[in-house]
Order: sequence, then C-alpha cells, then structure tokens
Amino acid sequence: MKEKIEGFLDLVKQRNQLEPEFLQAVEEVAETVIPYIVKHDIYHGKNILLRMVEPERTVTFRVNWVDDDGEIQVNRGYRIQMNSAIGPYKGGLRFHPSVSMSILKFLAFEQVFKNSLTTLPMGGGKGGSDFDPKGKSDNEIMRFCHAFMSELFRHIGPNTDVPAGDIGVGGREIGFLFGMYKKLKNEFTGVLTGKGVTWGGSLIRPEATGYGTVYFAQKMLQTKGDDIEGKTVTISGSGNVAQFAAEKVIQLGGKVITLSDSSGYIIDNEGIDEDKLAFVMDLKNNKRGRISAYVDAYPNAKFVANKTPWSESCDIALPCATQNELNGTDAETLLKNGCICVSEGANMPSTKDAVAAFQKAKILFAPGKASNAGGVATSGLEMTQNSLRYNWTRKEVDDKLKDIMGNIHDKCIQFGKDEKTGYIDYVKGANIAGFVKVADAMLAQGVV
Repeated sequence: MKEKIEGFLDLVKQRNQLEPEFLQAVEEVAETVIPYIVKHDIYHGKNILLRMVEPERTVTFRVNWVDDDGEIQVNRGYRIQMNSAIGPYKGGLRFHPSVSMSILKFLAFEQVFKNSLTTLPMGGGKGGSDFDPKGKSDNEIMRFCHAFMSELFRHIGPNTDVPAGDIGVGGREIGFLFGMYKKLKNEFTGVLTGKGVTWGGSLIRPEATGYGTVYFAQKMLQTKGDDIEGKTVTISGSGNVAQFAAEKVIQLGGKVITLSDSSGYIIDNEGIDEDKLAFVMDLKNNKRGRISAYVDAYPNAKFVANKTPWSESCDIALPCATQNELNGTDAETLLKNGCICVSEGANMPSTKDAVAAFQKAKILFAPGKASNAGGVATSGLEMTQNSLRYNWTRKEVDDKLKDIMGNIHDKCIQFGKDEKTGYIDYVKGANIAGFVKVADAMLAQGVV
C-alpha cells in the first residue's frame, strides 16, 4: 500500500514540482483515499484520484489598473476550475500578495471535497489575484475589481462557475465585481455569492464559516458527552471567520481569550465578551486597523508580537487565520496545555506534523474541509435563493447550516470511525466521504 501511495505522489510531484501547498493537500488526501480505492473494485484501476488532482481548466490573466496617483499597476489574476462532476465550479476569490498557482490549486482541490461533503450540487474551484487591498482607497479597489472582472466574466456564469469571497474579498469587493459582471453580461444572475442583502445576498453568509466551525466542534464534543459551555477557547485570525467563530462560542457559553493577525496576537484572560468583540469588528471591518489596538482599549489584555496564539492554555483551539499556521511544535504545546478539541476554521491551517500529533493523542480534530464547510454551504444556499428569486429568514438559513454541519459530521463518522476502538478519524472520514460522491459522479459520466 505504501508503495502505491508513494508511486502516486511521485507522479503528482513530477507534474507540480514548484507547488508545495498543493502537494501537501494531495498527500493528505492520498494517504487516506488510496487504501479505500484499492479495497473497492468499482474505483480501482480507473485513475480517479489522478483525474481529480488535475484541474479541468486553469485560467491566468493580466490585470491592469490605475491607482490614485495615475500610475498604471499590473497584477496577475487566476481562476482554477478544478472539478465539475457534481455541479458548477464553486469556490472563493482571494486577493492577497501570497496568492500563487500552488495556493489556489490546493484551495481548489480542498474545495472539491468540501463542496461534496455539504451534500449540495457544487463542484470545486478557486481564484484570485496577488493584489493587496490593504492600504488602498475604495476607488482603487473598485478600479482593480472592475479590471479583474473584465476578464474573469468570460469564464464564469450561474451554471458554469460561481465564485465567492475569501481573504481580501468581502462585501465591498463582491459588490464591485458583481457590478462589472452585470454591466458586461447585461443580466442579473446569481453568479457571485457573498452579495449584499439588498441585492440577492443571503442572511448569515458572513457568519457562516465561523458559526459552522463552532457547530462542528460542538458535534464532536457531544460524541464525548461534552459541550462548549465553560470551555476556554483560543482563536487565531480576526477576519470574518474568527470574528463569528468567537461570536458563536460566546453565545454557547465558552470563553474566548485570543485573536490574532499577521502582526501577532492578543491574549485577554478575562475573556473577549460581546462588547469587546464589537470593538474588534469595528477595528477590522471599518477602520482596517491592527489587532494590537485592542490593548489600547482594554489595557488588561496583552499583545504578543509576531507569534501565533498556540502557546496559550485552552480546552478548544480554532485556527481561523491561514494555511500552515499551526505546526508540530504548536500542536505538542496545545496537547501539553490540555487542549481536547481542534476544529479548523481556515483551510489547512495545521501542518502535517500537527495533524499527526493530534491524531496520535486521539483528541477531537476536524480538518477544514469538514469543519469550515459552513461558508460554502451557505454560499450554496445563496445560489439556491438567487435561482428561486426568494430570500429565507436568518433563522431558516441558520437552521439549514446546522443541519448541513450535522450531516457532514455524520458522514465523517460513517467513513472515519474505527469499530474496534471507537476512535473517529475525522480526516479519513471527510476525505473518503467527499471522494465517494465525486468519484461516483465521474464514473457515471465516463472519461471526460
């Protein structure tokens, strides 16, 4: 078996030599899915996983725009259309200097499994640009978004590819992108999700990823007869996902003690309550400031520069910032300090060493493709709303989100539970459950 896995990975490495993030994501999936393929004749010998790691279509393009000083700026735009076996390509757009082919391919590959797990008819894709919205005026961001969409519109559509927001792409950016799409296509369709509520957006869409991550953690704890109430929770990040994960933890009676950004993290042992969280939301969403400003408003808290919050003692850790932010050493520290549950709010925030440490210790660990699928699930619900030309209430969307996260949890148990020991390997469960649905669809459609 080891030889089969290594042979497969060697082939993928040959084709994608300069893409470490993508290779990391493929390796994690291959280690759990290939043994399953070998045991099931229906999949064996069909090279399904090899077909899944190769994007159906990859688009790169130049984005020219003019800044406020009249200087012409040049950025690179991407759209990775990974897999459309079960529905139109679906996945976010990321605007960040770190954006590269490798990162987007890893995100698109993860998205295929994540979207499959939601039970909604969505394929997988991802896109974005190395453009950095930080420090840019609204007019500059508008000009960039319009320039970006003037090429992207050729490759997307409500039945082809439905992008959403991601890091650096919030309601403001989605508005500018949709405005240009509507002008170029002369149609009002649900081609982008994350829209404003007044023009087709879904209630609780910004909250969905964070809420879903916490709902999944709650489901995991319930398998042990436990829950979030009274637990100390460390959260990384301070964007949408982290903010609303914190909000839901507070609502469920947990105590949030950390938030972070790229400059470092804050630790507030008194707990971040609703008022303090409202301050963070204003700081990040409106003032676009750094998390260190939290300490100026709440001097009992402490700011730790250039570090992640995983050295702090907690019961539950929710990594909600970015990929590979929690390494093997961090994992060992979390375990030593009594952490019993890790639910990923970001995409692949734990390194391979960290995942191995959590699984060895047999704590509750949920990979992002399962635990952060709430965001894309609600995006899928927004697509449905747009098709129906109808809006659901906040409670209806939240209830549907809870149901979807519960279904994902059940699927993970179905494919990941060891009947002998009772241990639930959520990584294995999520990978196999996501794979089976897509693989069955690919087999049914033939070699295309």
